[in-house]
Amino acid sequence: MNDEKLTYAAAGVDISVGEKASKAAYKNAKTTFSSREGMIGAPVQLDGGFAGALDFGDFFLIQNDDGTGTKSEIAERCKKYDTLGEDLVAMVADDAICVGAECVSITNTFDVPFVDAEVIENLTAGLAKACLEQKIVIPGGEIAEVPGACTRMVWNATAVGVVKKDKFLTGKDIRPGQAIIGLAGRVLRSNGVSLARAVCEKNFGESWHDVEWNNGQTWGEILLTPSKIFHRAVLNAVLGGFEEKRKFPIAGIVHITGGGIPGNVPRILPEGMGAKLDDLHSPHEALAELKKLGNIDDVEAYRTWNSGTAMMIVCEQKDVKEICNTLNDEDPELQAKKVGEITDSGRIEMISKYSGEILNF
Repeated sequence: MNDEKLTYAAAGVDISVGEKASKAAYKNAKTTFSSREGMIGAPVQLDGGFAGALDFGDFFLIQNDDGTGTKSEIAERCKKYDTLGEDLVAMVADDAICVGAECVSITNTFDVPFVDAEVIENLTAGLAKACLEQKIVIPGGEIAEVPGACTRMVWNATAVGVVKKDKFLTGKDIRPGQAIIGLAGRVLRSNGVSLARAVCEKNFGESWHDVEWNNGQTWGEILLTPSKIFHRAVLNAVLGGFEEKRKFPIAGIVHITGGGIPGNVPRILPEGMGAKLDDLHSPHEALAELKKLGNIDDVEAYRTWNSGTAMMIVCEQKDVKEICNTLNDEDPELQAKKVGEITDSGRIEMISKYSGEILNF
């Protein structure tokens, strides 16, 4: 193993710059809010939120965007396109669920250097399958052939959801002592992929995707494992659908994507609050191996990947057992369990499942 430590920034993605750009973009977005004041569709200000909300009387209309990122590059390498639609749905529907919304539609856009009809057929068939399972419709989309603007496929989506106002989640009801339930992810979602690819290329060369990882499965195949989608299971077991009553009192939901646990948990916390996470899910063994191969430290790993726990739900301590049982009955793959609790520390303290080290952010 090379002693040089690999980082996400060295792999081409600087999280701090991305966060600065996001804040700048939202600052400019907020300058438009006054244009709908007193009208249908007036916006709700949600600094750091996972989705945008528009006031439609008795309910909020929710919108948010994301994409498959460089996971699509792995799909192109492996010439396997049928699972990437699950990643696209996971990235947008699981952001919408963080504010309590039921996702009702997803539109998607392709930017490609040239159109390959067979590839588009496989990708959109996978997207349709994932949407059917989540009870989401695809009302439209766009395919743009832009050979001068990109050299590889870029696939993004916009989700539209709805949530009754009394079920809208902002994190305002979070307080110290509440429990945090974690839901298990698989390998990678559509973030942190660039670091994983950099580790593989450095250790196995340009054709790393064809190198065997374990039991005949290649590194390309294991990293292409589709993201677990939490949206429908959380609705069915915990939140209830748009017209249904809330099944349990929930104070907040966090989707662990870009920025990992320390980058996402603070997005829903009131000022001055923190979290102690002492029983997270273990990272997938492929991630643990990549961490060793890249000489990646624990802080970098948790800032880049979800590292095992891909969604968190904040609830009352008395409801933990029943919520976990209900979620696991709905879908055993969730491995719902208590992973920690809310504190008044103002920081994220966690026990690394890679090494047992105590990390503070």
